[in-house]
Amino acid sequence: MEIHKTTHPENSSSQLQFDLGIIKQAASSGRELESRDIFRLLDLTGTADEASQMPLPGGTFATGLEISREFGLVIKAGFPDAELERFSGSLRKGHARVLAATALTDAASFLERFRTTFSYQALCSVVRSDRTERIEGHLLLLFQRLLALADSLSRHDSTIIEDLELVIRTDPDGKLLPLKGRGRLGAGKPKRNQVPVEKIERMLHPESIGIIGVSATKINFGRIILNNILASGYDKSKLILIRPGEAEIDGVKCVESLAALKHRLDLLVVAVTADAVFSLVEEVIATNAAESVMLIPGGLGETRNSREPTAKMIERIEESRRQGGDGPVFLGGNCLGIVSHPGNYDTWFIPKERLPKPQKRFPRNSALISQSGAFMVTRLSGNPWLDPAYMVAVGNQNDISHSDIVRYFNSKEDIHVIGMYIEGFNVMDGLAFASAVREAVIRGKQIVIYKAGLSLAGKDATMSHTASVAGDYELCESVLTQAGAMIARDPTEFNDLFYIATCMHGKTVKSNRLGAISGAGFETVGMADSIRTEDYSMIMAPLEEHTVKCCEEILRTKKLDALMEVRNPFDINPGADDDAHLDCTAAFVADPNVDAVAVGLDPGSPMMKTLLKSARPGYDINHEKSIVQTFPELVKRTDKPVIGIVDGGTLYDPMAENLMDKGVCIFRSCDRGIHALARYTESRIRANTMQRLQQ
Repeated sequence: MEIHKTTHPENSSSQLQFDLGIIKQAASSGRELESRDIFRLLDLTGTADEASQMPLPGGTFATGLEISREFGLVIKAGFPDAELERFSGSLRKGHARVLAATALTDAASFLERFRTTFSYQALCSVVRSDRTERIEGHLLLLFQRLLALADSLSRHDSTIIEDLELVIRTDPDGKLLPLKGRGRLGAGKPKRNQVPVEKIERMLHPESIGIIGVSATKINFGRIILNNILASGYDKSKLILIRPGEAEIDGVKCVESLAALKHRLDLLVVAVTADAVFSLVEEVIATNAAESVMLIPGGLGETRNSREPTAKMIERIEESRRQGGDGPVFLGGNCLGIVSHPGNYDTWFIPKERLPKPQKRFPRNSALISQSGAFMVTRLSGNPWLDPAYMVAVGNQNDISHSDIVRYFNSKEDIHVIGMYIEGFNVMDGLAFASAVREAVIRGKQIVIYKAGLSLAGKDATMSHTASVAGDYELCESVLTQAGAMIARDPTEFNDLFYIATCMHGKTVKSNRLGAISGAGFETVGMADSIRTEDYSMIMAPLEEHTVKCCEEILRTKKLDALMEVRNPFDINPGADDDAHLDCTAAFVADPNVDAVAVGLDPGSPMMKTLLKSARPGYDINHEKSIVQTFPELVKRTDKPVIGIVDGGTLYDPMAENLMDKGVCIFRSCDRGIHALARYTESRIRANTMQRLQQ
């Protein structure tokens, strides 16, 4: 009644036949998998009779497999499904159960994650202390067998296990005793659409652009798109409009139809009504008019009446690329469009006057990808310093998906950070996306994601917005975190994580030791209180003696030594001036025990030069000794992450904006700044580990 040495065939082909034989035997009898079937599949012995007698949590847990529309087969371990809802609401994330895509994990990694669960702690509480190693060995073997079964099934198209659960208990001797199992079978394996990613290059850097849907007499979406492309500086001679009865509009040549085009376009922008799209897509394919197509209109899958014709349209698009076909790729529908600074064009249908002007004064290093165009507009409006090199609205993902975009940007060495707003994944695209994220992280990129659908209402809203199936949020968060992504819980956190990632790329993150400085006592306390996130914590760095002496000398020079002591976090007193802030920061940065530094820049202090115009001569931000002028150079020359906190009202906006213009990562409150730094540090340390293991 325990796990024992395997009797499975060693040859993978033989094992596949062995596994399928058991499954087909159950399927041919028209029944689900029973305990005896699962025990045979996993080479276990056990009894189902004891199952109903075992209390929870005790020494009992459940593990198994389930099929996910987005991620394929998933391995799970923790509370049994029947108990999950009762327990999960009262436990922290990852304590009720852990999940992983079988294609992206191994038994040792999954065991490491299982150790965080309440179930694992309960198992260990039953086992004698000298038998912990034994139970770990049994768990590792069990997870290996589940993953081997998943691998067998992944190589077979016609039969799948939709859900398999095995309930197991332990005894004080460290044995794992299978109690019962169940398994639901299904037919067929979900297939993923294949998109030629190389055509995305034409879309983002087009040598020719066509637009259909531009009005000659009024301002419509098509006309706004034309205006924005021209305002971006795109060469007018490379533009062409498909507009019957017009010779030109705003100096751009028009042709009567797609068939009248003299060459294949790199990009065709479709800004017509939804009911005209279906026949137009057929015409684009039939005339070989474009390498890539942008579908602006909505009504392509979000509504009940549009789902059937949209499905037929998608099938036609995929058919055009089968068997060596050279059909175009399609972005959208229901998408805002693209802003490509390297491609020198903007197809958003938002007038320029409604968007902030780019604020960056140094090369752009990020891309922002979103199912919602409004999400990008509001992010950029709230923080113009984000200003990505590329902003791409994928909309309904009728063709190009999240994974396709990330796979493309993985090849771009100048794009270091990718931010994404995701409502849902296409069939099996979650797995492809997680694989692309992992590749990006191993290549040294940071991926920041805000995934919608945390609540039931949010899941319903994604379907009506972009025809997206939100899927299991817990599973998505788990898989993407394991792949190396930073997952934001809300739009505000996304802003902070995307911003800090764009500022800090190129900095070295060795560990989680924080140095914190401020002239405001509450701020040093707030920094210390904010170092812990939901499942991660930075620590306050122990300062070296040399650092302490250096800071003591700074306090003596400023006649503050009688008031303050050097410690971490370091309250340097409201009497500390710009030089004191700068010099103390430099001392902390030089300390080998400090991995990152957060500095409160105390805009309200009478000793600080923080005002745009001060009634006190020499106390404005333009003074050469102002922290606004001196701090950016210190930040630039260190390879450690340094953030500045400017906690004050609109009076200090010029101070914050000038620092941000100069490349300093600025937050307007210490809690948001430290929280973002902690999340960023956690992600970078995880990425460092992934990169080392890959070498």
